[in-house]
Amino acid sequence: MTNHAMERNRNRVMLLTRWDDRKLDAYEGYVDAVRACIFLAVQLYEHKEGLRESETTEREMTAALAEAGRHRGRAFERIMLLGGDDVVEAAHQLNAAALQIDWLATGRIAGSLEEWRERNRVAFKEINEFHEAARVDLGVQGSLKDESHPERDLLLPPSSASQRSDPAA
Repeated sequence: MTNHAMERNRNRVMLLTRWDDRKLDAYEGYVDAVRACIFLAVQLYEHKEGLRESETTEREMTAALAEAGRHRGRAFERIMLLGGDDVVEAAHQLNAAALQIDWLATGRIAGSLEEWRERNRVAFKEINEFHEAARVDLGVQGSLKDESHPERDLLLPPSSASQRSDPAA
């Protein structure tokens, strides 16, 4: 009887560990897919706005962003299947923020450079919220929101106007 109970408990622990491994893979894959989309959207937006030259055509960049968006959608579905309630809600919020970036990059919605940056700030805040929810769901100790982890802003290059006025900037 004792052996049976111990074996059943061992199997339960193994099953939980297996699901945690799958959750970790899904969470990592989703964040990676979101970040890939943002990276491609930044390339497209900067190209369209004349902020960066590219050897890749706008059509190719748009196609790459669309393919990455499909990959992000598949990764989001894994979150819906495996994630806890808070993780699923954080993924919904992150997905909404990421779509705003896609839409601005592709011209579906209009916005200024400051609005573009604000959308990116929101997306990275939502990535951090997703990380926090995933850590809790996986039982990872600690928090990304405490005083040892201050909020950080986007890393932006200096504007060309400030470079002209102060070459040391």
